[in-house]
Amino acid sequence: MKLCIALISLLGAANAFSPAISSPAAFAPSPSKSTVALHMVTGGPLGCRPIGIGSAAPKTIITNADLEEVVETSDEWIRTRTGISQRHVLCDGESLMQLGAQAGQQALEMAGITDPTDIDLVICATSSPDDLFGDATSIAASLGCTNAVGFDLTAACSGFLFGITTAGQFLSNPNGSTKTALVIGADALSRWVDWDDRNSCILFGDGAGAMVLTQDVESPGVLGYSAHSNGLGHEDLKLDYCGSPRMVATPGDGTTLSSGSYGKMSMNGKEVYKFATREVPKVLNESLEAASMTVDDVDWLLLHQANIRIMEIVAKKMGIPMEKVITNLSEYGNTSAASIPIALDEAVRSGKVKKGDIIACAGFGAGLSWGSAILKWG
Repeated sequence: MKLCIALISLLGAANAFSPAISSPAAFAPSPSKSTVALHMVTGGPLGCRPIGIGSAAPKTIITNADLEEVVETSDEWIRTRTGISQRHVLCDGESLMQLGAQAGQQALEMAGITDPTDIDLVICATSSPDDLFGDATSIAASLGCTNAVGFDLTAACSGFLFGITTAGQFLSNPNGSTKTALVIGADALSRWVDWDDRNSCILFGDGAGAMVLTQDVESPGVLGYSAHSNGLGHEDLKLDYCGSPRMVATPGDGTTLSSGSYGKMSMNGKEVYKFATREVPKVLNESLEAASMTVDDVDWLLLHQANIRIMEIVAKKMGIPMEKVITNLSEYGNTSAASIPIALDEAVRSGKVKKGDIIACAGFGAGLSWGSAILKWG
C-alpha cells in the first residue's frame, strides 16, 4: 500500500475506529506480535454445503443524527470515516436469544427443513450471550431442535466463520451422526460499549444471522478455510472482567472473593485497523490456495462489516472491484459475529447471490483472531 494511502487511512478512517485503551497497563508491541505462522489452521474442502440463511435485527434504530444529541459528533463525520449511517440496538428487556432463534427459523425455512429434529448440531458464535453459560442450547430448544447437541463458540467478530469450519469438521465425517448443522452468529455489543465515548458508540449495533449446513462429501460448498489467532494482540481489542471485592464470612478473617462483572469494551483502533488491512488479504489468499482457486474464481467478497475503509483497502489489495463487495454496513454498523450472515442473508434474498456463486469471506476481531472461508452457495 502506498505511503500516502497509509497516512490518510491512519489519520482519517483509523481514528474513527479507535477508542483509547482503558487498561492502565501499557501494551508494548514486539516484533513477534505480527508473527502468525504458529497460530494457523488451514484446510481444503469440508464435506458440507450451505443450504439456508436467515437474519434478525432489533426494531429500535439509532441514527447518526440521533447520536449528535448524545455525544459530540456528526452524521457526516461518522459516514465518511466508517461508512455507518445507523445501527439496530436491543432495548432493556429484549433478548439476544430471541434474535438468534428468529434468524435460525428463517434459515431452516429456506433450507426446506420442516422437522427441526433433523438438526444434529447447533453452534452459537457470540461474545455477548444472554446467559454466561451459553445461548446455543436455549436457542435449539426454542426452535424444536431437540435432537441437536448445542454449544457456544467465542471468537468475537471471527466467530461465525470459525463456527462454520467447526461444524464442517463434524459434517465431513461420513460415518458420523452429524448430517445437518445450524450455525448462528449473534451479538449485542451495544450492551458493552461506552455510550459516552464518541469513538466507540458510533460503531456497534446488535443482530443475529444463521446458516444451515448439510453434509455433502461429493459436492462440498465450503471449499477452503484458514484461521488464525495471536494473543499478543489481546490488548488491542478486549472486554475485561471487572469484579468488585466481596467478603465471605468464613472462619477467621473471612475470605475476599470477587463479585462478577465486566467493564466496557476497549479498542486501540489504529492497531486494529492496521492489523485488519495487513492480515485479511493474506488469510483470504490462504483459503483460496487451500481451495485450489484464485481470485479470478471469486464472484463476491464478503468481509466482516467493521469499517468501509477496511473493505476498500482489502478489496484493492485483492484486485476485486467494490461492485463485487457485499456490504450492508451503512444500515447495521458492526454487529460482530452476526455481520457476515446478516449481509449474506440480504444478498441471497435480494437475488444478488445466486446458487453456485463463489463467496470469499473473512472475519477479524478480538483475540486477536481472524479467519476466512471460501463458500459455494446452494
